[in-house]
Amino acid sequence: MENFFDLVPLVVFLPLAGLLINLFAGKQLGETGVSIVAVGASAAAFLVAVLLWIAQVDTGYQAAVIDAPLLGDWISIPSAGVNIPWQFRVDTLSVTMMLVVTGVGSLIHFYAVGYMHGDERFPRFFVYMNLFLVFMLLLVTGNNFLMMFVGWEGVGLCSYLLIGFWFDKPGGEGWKNSDAARKAFIVNRIGDFGLILGMLITFWTFGTLDYYLPDEKPLVAHTETADVEAHQAGQAAGSAGLMGVFNQAETWLEEGDHQVEFGLFSLSFEATLTVITLLFLLGAAGKSAQIPLFVWLPDAMAGPTPVSAFIHAATMVTAGVYMMVRSNVFYHASDVSSFVVTLVGASTAIVAGFIAVGQWDIKRVLAYSTVSQLGFMVAAVGVGAYAAAMFHLVTHAFFKALLFLASGSVIHGMEHGHHHLEHDGEHVHDETFDPQDMRFMGGLRRKMPLTYWTYLSGTLALAGIIPFAGFWSKDEILADALKLGVDEGRLDGYLGFAILLIAAVFTAFYMWRQVSMIFLGGPRHNAADHAEESGTVMIAPLVVLAFFSLVAGMINIPGGFPVLDSLFGEHKFTGWLEHSVTYAHAGQFEGLLATSAVVLALAAIFAARAVYNNRALKDLSHDPLELDERTSGMFALANAKLYWDEFYFKFIIYPFQRAARWLAEQLDWHFWHDFVHENVIYRHFQRVTDFLTQPVDRGIIDRAFIRLAEWTQALAARVRVIQTGYVRTYALSVLLGALLVMVIILFPVIRELLGI
Repeated sequence: MENFFDLVPLVVFLPLAGLLINLFAGKQLGETGVSIVAVGASAAAFLVAVLLWIAQVDTGYQAAVIDAPLLGDWISIPSAGVNIPWQFRVDTLSVTMMLVVTGVGSLIHFYAVGYMHGDERFPRFFVYMNLFLVFMLLLVTGNNFLMMFVGWEGVGLCSYLLIGFWFDKPGGEGWKNSDAARKAFIVNRIGDFGLILGMLITFWTFGTLDYYLPDEKPLVAHTETADVEAHQAGQAAGSAGLMGVFNQAETWLEEGDHQVEFGLFSLSFEATLTVITLLFLLGAAGKSAQIPLFVWLPDAMAGPTPVSAFIHAATMVTAGVYMMVRSNVFYHASDVSSFVVTLVGASTAIVAGFIAVGQWDIKRVLAYSTVSQLGFMVAAVGVGAYAAAMFHLVTHAFFKALLFLASGSVIHGMEHGHHHLEHDGEHVHDETFDPQDMRFMGGLRRKMPLTYWTYLSGTLALAGIIPFAGFWSKDEILADALKLGVDEGRLDGYLGFAILLIAAVFTAFYMWRQVSMIFLGGPRHNAADHAEESGTVMIAPLVVLAFFSLVAGMINIPGGFPVLDSLFGEHKFTGWLEHSVTYAHAGQFEGLLATSAVVLALAAIFAARAVYNNRALKDLSHDPLELDERTSGMFALANAKLYWDEFYFKFIIYPFQRAARWLAEQLDWHFWHDFVHENVIYRHFQRVTDFLTQPVDRGIIDRAFIRLAEWTQALAARVRVIQTGYVRTYALSVLLGALLVMVIILFPVIRELLGI
């Protein structure tokens, strides 16, 4: 089974091959051929991930580092002691991400075949989707931070390409899509700046960016005590004979006397880790949409629905959480960073949950839901619940992919119903109609029953209702946060628990609000009345995801849960992660907490149903919360998204634009161009050139050459007189010349004869 580890490059190369085939031959293959290649490449990568999972189990969960073909020395600078190979890491954490990315990704690819049918850029779409898969798999399989960063930047590029895929839609819609793509790209660059700085400090501190290093690889670490003894101690601490930044960090933390030199100043090793982890948090805030960089994710709904599912469920937004869990040794060592991470995650969870209550767009509600659930995962990292963070990442991938794809089915049905009106002779010129606006829906439970039941499964899982998957993962995060507060007296534990519990209540409320608006009551538009169920290609992935949304939680039953702990085993997933996540730990079942959380979620669902009853659903020109004086102000804030975008425009974007305009017009054009270029550079240059042109060039150089020409002309005039044109003259000249030469030759003899 160990030989199976050598298959890990195929996880990346198979989707790469798929995108290259479709890139160069997509138009010739047609939709069917493109679909087979793209979906087949993704599914084949999933099969390889399954084989790697089997190999992990069979070998006792031993980690393996595999060199990529032809890229053994990816970046090598021997004179500087730098050697960063292109290596794949196979351990329980990376295999988990591979299974999620390729498994859920394959279902989304399959769904997209039906959703994108008829699009004129069908091949290009699947090229981008396979490329997205390639970069995400690079991110999670790399054995060093730099290789991870290649994938990190790659998914950012693919998000730009896919969010703005419909950049040419008429009626100004294309501009909105391209703006959303640029917004995602720019906001992520801010986070990436933090990650780059964190990586640079990591390299300076440890002399490597590899997670683990072979023993024979030399270490160049910029620390006062990073000598041979420290290196040997690090080797002794390395698991399975491997050593890298994380093992070095553990060793130096145990010794407790390390100082990291930064030229003019030094920091303790603990303080250095705090700086690194805070910079990593900034990177995660951009990629995983946390405060203050979450504003790009709701706008990412501009892309096709499969893109929304791909970004929100399986790929890009989970990258930040993965990076933080991979760096659990760093975060565990920094209480300051853990506190900040908890506050950022919990605040994001409740803020995004509150905003979701006031949204009308079906996908925008789910987008803010994703931001909120990512907040749960980030907060879990902050309270040290690394296994719970990954557990929620896995379960969330299933039910959030389900909800997005089901929302795409709803949108598809609404568009079909609207087209049906036109085909029946009802010339509908309804410029206000939006197939994504829930105010135009209603009653779709009867029109689209399969979509309804799958959507309901995803909703209950997201709301945390037992026995759906979201209950198990969300409850574990809440339990770990409370345990941190109670057992260790940590304020961040108490704050995280309280805020996340309120956010969970918001989740149940806005999700049932959405279900009520879409599926319950009667149709509020003729398009909803004529909507039809989607085809098998789109429904089949929903059924599969609904199944996993129900059973996925069973992979990590908490200890002490009646019956199920003996039936499925206790915290199996946590035990799996413990082999690669140093500080992963399992928790016990807290019956009172779990019951309270479910009761609160059910209460929020009943409250949502009471507000959005059949009578209220007849007319949604105004939301019931908007009409109630007690809630109208809060609803207005939620509907306005707490004015985050307006705040950024007023205090960041507009001042930046004014500053850029001033710099461009005043500093660059008027000062630099007009004053410096014209007065300082151009005029002085003109004076110098005038001097060189007139006195020097014309007065000296030209005169000298003119005088030389005059002398040459005068000499030529004198020589010209001997040119008579008569042959006899030239013959006489030749004779005289020959005689003169003979005289010159014989001159010494003549002198001797004459005695001169």
